Amino acid sequence: MSYFKKLSVFLIAAILLLHTGCTESEQKTITVFNWGDYLNEELLDNFEAETGIRVIYDTFASNEDMWAKFSTSANSYDVVIPSDYMIERMIKNDLIMPLDHEKLPNLANLYPEFSSLSYDPGNRYSAPYFWSSTGIIYNTQKVKEPVDSWNILWNKAYQDKIIMLNVQRTSLMVALKILGYSMNTTNPDELSAAGRLLVEQRPLVVAYAEDNVKDMMLQGEGDLALIWSGEAYVVMNESPDFKYAIPKEGTNLVFDAMVIPKTSEHKDEAYQFINYLLRADVAVKNMETIFYNTPNQAAYQLLPPEKQKLLGALPFASMERGESEIFVDLGDALGLYNQVWTEFKASGQ
Repeated sequence: MSYFKKLSVFLIAAILLLHTGCTESEQKTITVFNWGDYLNEELLDNFEAETGIRVIYDTFASNEDMWAKFSTSANSYDVVIPSDYMIERMIKNDLIMPLDHEKLPNLANLYPEFSSLSYDPGNRYSAPYFWSSTGIIYNTQKVKEPVDSWNILWNKAYQDKIIMLNVQRTSLMVALKILGYSMNTTNPDELSAAGRLLVEQRPLVVAYAEDNVKDMMLQGEGDLALIWSGEAYVVMNESPDFKYAIPKEGTNLVFDAMVIPKTSEHKDEAYQFINYLLRADVAVKNMETIFYNTPNQAAYQLLPPEKQKLLGALPFASMERGESEIFVDLGDALGLYNQVWTEFKASGQ
């Protein structure tokens, strides 16, 4: 091959390589921060195939974990999916942007009641994702007595067969409800009493789990567990031996929603992703692996009757009756919760 032919081949190859590199560098991306095990990840590939936007996906184990990373890191997130009280805190701290509803036409798929929640009236800052309750899942082959009170999680008959959540406010909620206090109390004496009750329970608990409760129950590691309803429904779908109960003392309802941080550098792409997840057919595919309750009325109507029955009714009647509460942002009082939780954790060392 002559010198000029070799040079031509080299130049063509260099141009092709440069073009490929530019194409890859110019591909649009967004970074999404969500709870672990809380998305049908096939949807990420489907979204990229439809839009050309690649999703970098990161997860957290609790709202407090999310806050620690979100508020202290350089924060490259474009979409975050926290819970109600954490959204309230993010709004107060001016960390998330008001949503342009014209860019989210699929908000029309939602039940109208989900635009009236106290942490974000009118969905000004957040787009509802899933909602759930907190209760007890139990193995009916092992637990023969009625499961209608949080007190059963203190029953010594189930020592080393009780699973609790390693989530500060959720576990403290259980103790506060047993004592007859609000799960949003800021009374130091009430919180201290709740902490002592958790310390009293500790010898009975086999594990303080995070997003692996359902696996532990299916593997027979526990007879009873504190659990979010979506996790419970997964277990019940796998085995007829399990049931889910909301205790008579009351519980908390959890509303998770999608927000866009003010620091996002890809806001248009973030809108596209949120609107995609709000689409009825996409929301149904999400629920094929995520058994949480949906705020998406259009998606709910596409579910088979047996799945609708499993997910049950909307939560608003129980809220009106005072049987259920939503966590609120505690402000400076959060320090009291942190102190009680730290002392409880230290009691096991």
